Amino acid sequence: MPSFSLQQLLQQFLYNPAHPLLFNDGFFVYFFTIFICLYYALRHHMLGRSVLVSLFSLYFFYKASGSFVLLVVLSAIIDYVLSNKIHVTSNKLHRKLLLASSVAFNLGLLFWFKYTNFFIELSNQLFSTHISMLNLLLPIGISFYTFENLSYTIDVYEGKLEPEKRFVDYLLFLAFFPKLVMGPIVRASDFIPQLKKPFYVSTADFAKGFYLIFSGLFKKLIISDYLTLNIVNYIFENPAQYTGLECLVAVFAYAIVIYCDFSGYSDAAIGIAKWMGITIPSNFDSPYQSKSITEFWRRWHISLSNWLRDYLYIFWLGGNRKGKLRTYINLFITMLLGGFWHGAKWTFIVWGALHGLALIVHKVWAARTSKPLAAVNNTGWYNALAALVTFLFVCFCWIFFRADNFNIAAGMIRQIGTNLSFDAAIVSGFWGNYQPVVWMMLLGYALHFVPQRVPDYITVRFIERTPLFGYLIASLVFVYAYAQVKSATPVMPIYLQF
Repeated sequence: MPSFSLQQLLQQFLYNPAHPLLFNDGFFVYFFTIFICLYYALRHHMLGRSVLVSLFSLYFFYKASGSFVLLVVLSAIIDYVLSNKIHVTSNKLHRKLLLASSVAFNLGLLFWFKYTNFFIELSNQLFSTHISMLNLLLPIGISFYTFENLSYTIDVYEGKLEPEKRFVDYLLFLAFFPKLVMGPIVRASDFIPQLKKPFYVSTADFAKGFYLIFSGLFKKLIISDYLTLNIVNYIFENPAQYTGLECLVAVFAYAIVIYCDFSGYSDAAIGIAKWMGITIPSNFDSPYQSKSITEFWRRWHISLSNWLRDYLYIFWLGGNRKGKLRTYINLFITMLLGGFWHGAKWTFIVWGALHGLALIVHKVWAARTSKPLAAVNNTGWYNALAALVTFLFVCFCWIFFRADNFNIAAGMIRQIGTNLSFDAAIVSGFWGNYQPVVWMMLLGYALHFVPQRVPDYITVRFIERTPLFGYLIASLVFVYAYAQVKSATPVMPIYLQF
């Protein structure tokens, strides 16, 4: 019996593909407790601190994805070597070849694991080839650390950044466990200099980190997971079985699901980093308050939006430097590839194309109406209408993002367009079946629209009043709320698939 118990204990430290290690995993509590104790013991030793975080980050990734952790190490080695060679090479052709090698390696890995089967299927359909699908698993986080590698070598190539001399610091930048699995996408120029500063975490930093961690987990584990299981999943599985009202509410529910899911994880990652004295920029800024699709992309998944803007739209495509027509084409290509980045499915490509077209339309509209509508552009009713139109368009696009295929997307649109009724009997039946769902949705949207000054005020109150009591009460409230809605069915984070 003792040996069996010991074997069970040891199994907990090995990778289990059925239960990848994430922030909402019970094992993570023990993992993070041990880590943070060791981290604070080494907090004033920069090299020891970097080695510790690198090792724990690699172990975290091993627990999340198994042997794919070797890809992170390989990527770090190759881009570390190439970036240093780019920096010391003066020949322009050689520098371009080195940069091309980095791009080819990183995109080659991403293409192989993420898009090979997509193009095999496309070839089979278009050219009647009979190529067998490959049994490929998508490595967790590959889309995120691929973009970080590319931004690093491009910045070195352009002279915006000196390459890191110490490999462990570059490995830490790439493998930093709070953001490795699902982002945010961090720039080396923002991250690595912080590793070389003396450790400092103020009471305000600790309180803000606490708020971000627990509010992030609340959004993900309580709001997003509940709505996913209780309306989104089964209605998007077969929308024809449900009324237009149910389908419409499911779309609005998914809008808050994906926001709470990904912003919740991002907030938790940013909060954990704050406890380590590292600042990661915010990744969401109340995106559904946007008054245009352009503003939406300044507020939604900010790290991805900025990456696409700086490294694809400007660096590779030329941005707006070659006339209006080329600007519009560049915008469309950027969003099309941004959709394709999310996954090898036509629905993602359509989602990206719709956003690309909307950005073009908004640019044309803004250019032609800036003077005629100058008097009403800042009025309350105009802003409210613009925000409503933007929100409804974004929700329409979410249908393609969430749907497994075009039949599902068409079914959702058909039910909403032709079978939507607010008849008293239908509304009454809906309310009877979905009352808890509606309240949870309203809570999610309320949290989304909370002004930034509110969490700032809360964290200050924790500091100025009774911080230990405040932390304890907040923790107990979270645990109680989670216990009320926790399901036996685990809900994997949405962006885990990207």
